[in-house]
Amino acid sequence: MSTSETIAPVAATPWRRMRLWAAAHAVDDFYQGLVPAAVPYFVLQRDVGYLGASGLALAATLGSSLPQIAVGLLADRRRMPWMSPLGLALAGIGAGVAGLVPSYPLMFLSLLVSGLGVAMFHPPAGRDARLAAGGSATAMSYFAAGGSVGFFVAPALATPALDAFGVGATALFIPPAVLMAFVLLRHQRTTNRAASASVRATGVDRPRLFATLTAVEVVRSTVAFGVNTFIALYWIRNLGSTPWLGGLALTLQLGGGVLGTLAGGRIADRIGMVRTVRLGNALLIPALVAMLLCGNQYVALPFALLVGLVTNVPFAVLVKLGQDYLPTRPGTAAGVTLGLAVSAGGLFLPLLGLVAEAHGPRGALIVLAVVPVVAVVLSAFLREPGPE
Repeated sequence: MSTSETIAPVAATPWRRMRLWAAAHAVDDFYQGLVPAAVPYFVLQRDVGYLGASGLALAATLGSSLPQIAVGLLADRRRMPWMSPLGLALAGIGAGVAGLVPSYPLMFLSLLVSGLGVAMFHPPAGRDARLAAGGSATAMSYFAAGGSVGFFVAPALATPALDAFGVGATALFIPPAVLMAFVLLRHQRTTNRAASASVRATGVDRPRLFATLTAVEVVRSTVAFGVNTFIALYWIRNLGSTPWLGGLALTLQLGGGVLGTLAGGRIADRIGMVRTVRLGNALLIPALVAMLLCGNQYVALPFALLVGLVTNVPFAVLVKLGQDYLPTRPGTAAGVTLGLAVSAGGLFLPLLGLVAEAHGPRGALIVLAVVPVVAVVLSAFLREPGPE
């Protein structure tokens, strides 16, 4: 048993051990969910084209994806209890300011800063959440599900505010980040001494399997980011709905992600982690096709929920599997599985933006319905954790 699996209080339930980390993860990823929720309003109110909208989503993903490995390596060497609270604050401030600034370059820069905050949060938070989990997969699933909740809540809260006050309403969501960062910083200060001795973990790393897992996550995140970015626009431009109904479609899709994250852990307990990943990848193809074949803006809403559900079935499983593949580097593993690989899919958004410029949001979603085939092939090479 690794050192990291022995420090959590045995008497505490998984939820009691993880509720603060789940809440912090929810607030942090709220701002990742805020970006796709705000994109249609940048298009409609700031005359940003499809390619420009993809660029704004790209700014957030560049900031959150590129620094992840460096932050993860640093988190495995030094505790730095201030890093995850600071990252959380920057994620909220950057996303909130983006709707206030007057020019596209400043919008891009603000979302880049928000993404950098996300990069600073995930690796140390994933490392410390693993310590708090005490080796419990159920406890880690709460942490992972917190991020899905944040994605889900973002459009549910942001869409009415953006409808009522315009894109500048993003500023209303700065205070939760600052408040949660303060709470997390106080928690980190009280636990720093006890946890600092447990940063190093033991075990045998399996880098080839981890590299394969990372590739699977990049493919899945390409689909997730693409759907997040274009689903509301698809409802508005292709199905003829109002912006509110487009926001509802995005909300349902992200809400399905919460259910999928929680269901994935239970499914993995029954059939194994690798089989769960393969199942989620395979089901994503018919789910997307079914949504695209339904031409009614109301009847198609349950399929948006289904797409979100099957997209996130492997999410918590991949986080746990990644840390099992790299047990001596939990910060690096968390940085990749919760950050780099998840965000890297956004790097392909400009290509999808070009498709959308030529063929509309529906064209981009048709391309995304084919992409999961790559994840299905790659996941065939994954193996359950165990001695080599």
